Amino acid sequence: MIQLDQVLSVERVYTGAFGVSKKRVLQSLAERLADSLEGVGDVDLFDQLIARERLGSTGLGQGIAVPHCRLAQIDRPVAALAKLDEAVDFESPDRKPVDLLFALVVPEAATDDHLNLLAAVVERFNDAALVKTLRHASDPQTLYQHFIKGV
Repeated sequence: MIQLDQVLSVERVYTGAFGVSKKRVLQSLAERLADSLEGVGDVDLFDQLIARERLGSTGLGQGIAVPHCRLAQIDRPVAALAKLDEAVDFESPDRKPVDLLFALVVPEAATDDHLNLLAAVVERFNDAALVKTLRHASDPQTLYQHFIKGV
């Protein structure tokens, strides 16, 4: 099974301003993530993230979202973690605005990997103490360390 530290690197952990809407946040995330992936265009990635979002919000509740999609141009799963300066409406079930996002992009045929990684991410975010720690992390390195170690 693929581990979270195999898909997430500190270079793909972001903090700061991402925009004031779900669409703008996903666009900004796609731009940053595409910059770190050879042969992946930010427009293609954004289109896939939005297409998935149209099926139903990836907002989990408690200010957390896990946007995800499949992409033909990649051969292994990749992820990004973001802590937003300003929470945005993600149409989450509990209506709470989102300030923590874990974006997962997997190859088109990676069904089991995709589901296992999503389950691992959701499990991490179910830990209230960890989520509180993540929200207090002040830089990408600290955010990465806490998320990967789960403490």
